Amino acid sequence: MISVIIPVLNEAANIEVILRHLDEKSTSGMIQEVIIVDGGSTDETVQLTNNYKNNGSILSYDVLHSDKGRAKQMNKGAGHASGEILYFLHADSFPPLSFDTSILKEVKKGNPAGCFRMKFDDKHPVLTISQWFTRFNVRACRGGDQSLFVTRDLFDSLNGFDEDFEVYEDCEFIGRIYDNYKFKVINDYVVTSARKYGKNGTFRLQYHFAMIHIKKWMGASAEDLTRYYKKYIVT
Repeated sequence: MISVIIPVLNEAANIEVILRHLDEKSTSGMIQEVIIVDGGSTDETVQLTNNYKNNGSILSYDVLHSDKGRAKQMNKGAGHASGEILYFLHADSFPPLSFDTSILKEVKKGNPAGCFRMKFDDKHPVLTISQWFTRFNVRACRGGDQSLFVTRDLFDSLNGFDEDFEVYEDCEFIGRIYDNYKFKVINDYVVTSARKYGKNGTFRLQYHFAMIHIKKWMGASAEDLTRYYKKYIVT
């Protein structure tokens, strides 16, 4: 069984859309639950989630409350989850039709962790080039927007996400998976929002994301990455 875990913060504009998408695109009947982990939203995210889950949807939903921080939120969701497979998904990333069936097939093949390729919902040439690299199975091409499936045993063996990382938490965890386990890139696409590029400017944001990767490779601490992110990137 699969537990879908979605960390959220002020996602009122998106939450019903992603929940409906999961209902419509899941085909295996093996999704145990969808866990929404709220990091302190001040909008109607929680209310809309509760309204949706009581409106006859085909999946089971839980809403948890957590301290702010995606690593903390995802760890809390994992601690609550009852599925043997954990699927971490951003609220503005939309997995393909039969995403759950694809994940189950890979786990049965002996692939305990992996993701999908990614496309942006924007045709900007910089984003088109960036998304092309998500087909390659190397850690430098990974990111949280591609979503992530891991078996419960793998997640527990690595002690989950490092909560010292307020940013880069997905990449840090995926790096540890690459160090210890097989990782599979499924040949299908998650479509993710380019809204952050619209706020920051596409060239500017791509540059700063590249700098964060480079800083981490050169030994920057979690605190260093957070300071850089807060200084240069508009959330």
